[in-house]
Amino acid sequence: MPRRSLFALAVLFCALSLSAQSPTEPPPLDLPAPIQPQKTTATITLDGDLSDEGWKGAAVIDRFYETSPGDNTPPKVNTTAYVTYDDTYFYIGVRADDPEPSRIRAPYVDRDAVIGTDDNIAVFLDTRNDKRSAVELRVNPRGVQGDAIFNDANGSEDFAPDFFYDTAARIDERGWSAEFRVPFSSLRYNDSSPQTWNILVWRNYPRDFRYAFHSAPIPRGGNCLVCRAHPLVNLTDLPRAGHLVAAPYITAQQHATPRAGLGTPLENDDADFDAGLDVKWTPNADHAVDLTLNPDFSQVEADTAQVTVNRRFAVFFPEKRPFFLEGFDLFDTPMQVLYTRTITDPQWGARGTGKIGGTAYTALVTQDEGGGLTIIPGPLGSNFAPQDFKSTNALARVRHDLGRSFIGGTFTTREYEGGGHNRVIGPDFQWRPTGGDAITAQFLYSDTQNPDRPDLSPAWNGESSSSHAFSANWRHTRRTHDWFAGIIDIGRDFRADLGFIPQVGYREVELGYGRRYYPENSRLRFVRPSIAVSQAQDLDDDTISRVVSVGIEGQGAKNLNFFIATRPSEQIRVGNELLSQTTFQAFVQIDPHRRLPRISLDTRYGDSIDYDNGRVGEGGYVSANATMRPHDRLDLQLTLLREWLDVDDGRLYTANVQRLRAQYSFSHRSLIRLIGQYVTTEADPSLYTFPGVPRHSGNFLGSVLYSYKINWQTVLFVGYGDDRLLTPANSLVESNRSLFFKVSYAYQR
Repeated sequence: MPRRSLFALAVLFCALSLSAQSPTEPPPLDLPAPIQPQKTTATITLDGDLSDEGWKGAAVIDRFYETSPGDNTPPKVNTTAYVTYDDTYFYIGVRADDPEPSRIRAPYVDRDAVIGTDDNIAVFLDTRNDKRSAVELRVNPRGVQGDAIFNDANGSEDFAPDFFYDTAARIDERGWSAEFRVPFSSLRYNDSSPQTWNILVWRNYPRDFRYAFHSAPIPRGGNCLVCRAHPLVNLTDLPRAGHLVAAPYITAQQHATPRAGLGTPLENDDADFDAGLDVKWTPNADHAVDLTLNPDFSQVEADTAQVTVNRRFAVFFPEKRPFFLEGFDLFDTPMQVLYTRTITDPQWGARGTGKIGGTAYTALVTQDEGGGLTIIPGPLGSNFAPQDFKSTNALARVRHDLGRSFIGGTFTTREYEGGGHNRVIGPDFQWRPTGGDAITAQFLYSDTQNPDRPDLSPAWNGESSSSHAFSANWRHTRRTHDWFAGIIDIGRDFRADLGFIPQVGYREVELGYGRRYYPENSRLRFVRPSIAVSQAQDLDDDTISRVVSVGIEGQGAKNLNFFIATRPSEQIRVGNELLSQTTFQAFVQIDPHRRLPRISLDTRYGDSIDYDNGRVGEGGYVSANATMRPHDRLDLQLTLLREWLDVDDGRLYTANVQRLRAQYSFSHRSLIRLIGQYVTTEADPSLYTFPGVPRHSGNFLGSVLYSYKINWQTVLFVGYGDDRLLTPANSLVESNRSLFFKVSYAYQR
């Protein structure tokens, strides 16, 4: 990057930082006093009623703090938590008083759909006593569960892992109450006695504001949560940790396809029966082993559609498959070196996860039958190459804790059948010198030999290459301000076939600064104006992009979240030309009512680059989402998206997404769900500089699913799907019809 550009960015960054110097650290808040639960021999019946004899000697947590929107102020309503245990279970009871029980937001939802729009309680349990991460167990007033791993290292809340535990809740004239019964076999702790754990209780209370009440003070400008938990001391005579779960499954599917060609009647294929097995063994607190044979990775809900027309780089879809997600917080690194949706059809898999002293590790290996796509990255855009051959895939990561900081290393490999490979290895670290600073960096080295399959793709040319990737950033947070600085340097031949790194062969510098304001007695409780600048260049020092963004974000009443920004100067290289555009964007989200728990609007308008044809037009997009609950058992989610681009001679394209998801819950275990998703693109082929663009394209996906879940692995699914394609003649024709059945049962010991 030219010195003049770097100097200008550095001067701007220093000026912004110096203009807002304030005391280095907010005054530390006292940590909560230790809690000593007593072991109970009395019975606790799990029904949401806290009057059982077993609760009478429980340890009490009755001091809570309003941490949002208040700054550790007395909460608006009373909350009391109780903690006890017996020979088999760890119990938490919570009494949540409410002066207006009719306003309690208590819908019947699916597991892990217990979110901030509704009343709920979350318990953070740190059974390793390292105050770095915790099991997060949630419950709403209907007894519906949600569980996650909360990681203080990066503030992530990963809802992919699932745990075996029981909950019950009930609403009464004074509010509501809940009980958690957690088997010791579901928790990981060492064999010492007595034990010391940590616990933090959080209550979500959405009314005129979204209030957060924690059982310990959480300072503004801090960068940890689990570190504030109460110590649970003198836990004695706990059963030895260890758990074995074997979950066999059986599926049956039948498809109907147009064998004589698209547009002809569907004909039924033979029914396809399959079976498999998932095994999870935790021999002790420090290690877990997962095995899977012929895993069922069928999706029971279609991916939400994304517009893919006029895009430079590959579009990211989140992973949903449980086998890949367990313990996956370790792979949350600056560069996404692992993207497991590149593993399309694994036949078997094995994974080990654990911790030895201060070192955590995970390792996974699978064999993939292929059929997916490999991202072929570049500096200005990415392409795909078909992976129509088998491969063996492995990944490993270690992370060693150093106080609140850590160092780590990552390794991935994809070995292609018939020759060829991609291997990536490298270290990373995070250093937290203060409670509001985090410096993170990662270096990766890749070694690639392409498969020799030019019949499938020009990218599969048998050639070998190697390269590097480097990323570093510093995030600084205080009560009054925050800033960040980051650099990225990725070599031209770098590849991560098991990752999601669609752009290579460039260097980028990013700087940003924001002021923080907390208005009192206002409908707005947090306001943050900000400025961010970035510049990226290829390895020949030609500018790829140059962006200046000025914006403001905030939070307020009814859980209002908004962000408004303009990019008055944005330049992006397309081919050999640097094109300029000026854009305005806005996002707003609010939770107005228990019957309309969330609506959001995301929009962009202004100049719009036509990447396919190398010119600047005018266009934008509007995306609207709404969740409606006419009844506590009925949940409707509507998504509407429209994107368009106009050039000098007219409308180049218009893309639309319409999606309706309707779910009716018979109980907290049983539901039926319907999804209809219609995606269309209308284009004017005469305005493109190349042939073959259809005037009409798109598809319709329809599905209905009945689900019954005793726990996350003891399930019954029965489903029906109807897929249709939009032809160039603008008519929908059937492309696939399917029936689906699955039953799985978890044997536990």
